[in-house]
Amino acid sequence: MNIVRLEDARHLPFWQRPVTLLFLFAMALPVAFATWSALLNNFVIEVANFDGSDIGWLHTVREIPGFFAIGVIALIMSMSEQVLGIVALVMLGVATAITAYFPSMAGILTITMLSSIGFHYFETVNQSLQLQWIDIKRAPQMLGWLTAAGSGATLVAYLLIVGTWKTYDLSYAFVYMAAGGFTTFVAVFAYFAYPQFESPHPQLKTFVLRRRYWLYYALQFMSGARRQIFVVFAGFMMVELFGLEVHEITQLYLINLVVNIVFAPLMGRLVSVFGERRALLFEYAGLIVVFLAYGGVYYFGWGVIVAAGLYVVDHIFFALALALKTYFQKIADPQDIAPTAAVAFTINHIAAVFLPAALGYLWLTSPTAVFVLAACMASVSFALALLIPRHPVPGYETRLQTPLARVA
Repeated sequence: MNIVRLEDARHLPFWQRPVTLLFLFAMALPVAFATWSALLNNFVIEVANFDGSDIGWLHTVREIPGFFAIGVIALIMSMSEQVLGIVALVMLGVATAITAYFPSMAGILTITMLSSIGFHYFETVNQSLQLQWIDIKRAPQMLGWLTAAGSGATLVAYLLIVGTWKTYDLSYAFVYMAAGGFTTFVAVFAYFAYPQFESPHPQLKTFVLRRRYWLYYALQFMSGARRQIFVVFAGFMMVELFGLEVHEITQLYLINLVVNIVFAPLMGRLVSVFGERRALLFEYAGLIVVFLAYGGVYYFGWGVIVAAGLYVVDHIFFALALALKTYFQKIADPQDIAPTAAVAFTINHIAAVFLPAALGYLWLTSPTAVFVLAACMASVSFALALLIPRHPVPGYETRLQTPLARVA
């Protein structure tokens, strides 16, 4: 790969510029991961006879590589973040492609671990590159468009699943192979078609844990804990409680994607206008209501229409998570972005390592309790978000400080 300085990239053809590569990455990852997710609950229930405890263990295994995302710091000592991201994307694609060939508990857990290493290491690097390559003034809007692009790519994949699953009696093996193969192809293309972009701010290649980033770390921890309950149990509920089939659960995902394509850029605009604090407060307040309503689906016996509606609303609120990225971009020293992205990803996954398995057992007793616990977590996030300044900058990371204060 040729090395091109970031400031010189504007002279390249538009399709070879850094922002175009970010859009390519944004579309490559979700095709494999979202297809894996869409088929997962049906696959493990129909083929491997999973129950709530089993699915909890699977997601615990899936999150272990996220906990060790800090290993990215060691890897970027020997390769660039851009190359590492491409290698991780290939690993995700290949692991997704062969998922259906291991239809046992041990096989599914092993392949899940491999695909998860690719997913989490790619996401760590991708978030770092986004914050390094996108101008801070354009970041909220651009991150919204990147989210919309990922949703658009996934929308195409889901439309193909819905339109062909029953019509052509597709197998899990074929769909996983197609999705994983696409992601692998895009990663290989990105390696050969793009130069290596050099950021004007060389990244520290050491462990970085700064006291002044403590609020960002806390919000990342709560985000990881809260999101696990949604990722693991909301979709599982739709299959276990209401018996949705593959094409039906995929149709629900399609609705979410269309909503994301429309709302993600608007959410980016909302963050630009109202700031990170108000955007995150709005997100967390909404999630409190949604999680309590999820519990009501079990407690009051509400039907599938209500559950599906909550699932869609849930996704709208999660689109505001980009505000956490832009909050960090505003308070970070430029050279801290890569190592802090790795540390933050690890912090985000601390609870994810044990929470799915532990709550899987609670799920067997009371699904309502699981969602009430998620509402409590969203409440803690809401309280923490109150501490974000209206205009955060280095030295004024929380409202506990004065704008002129500087914490070492």
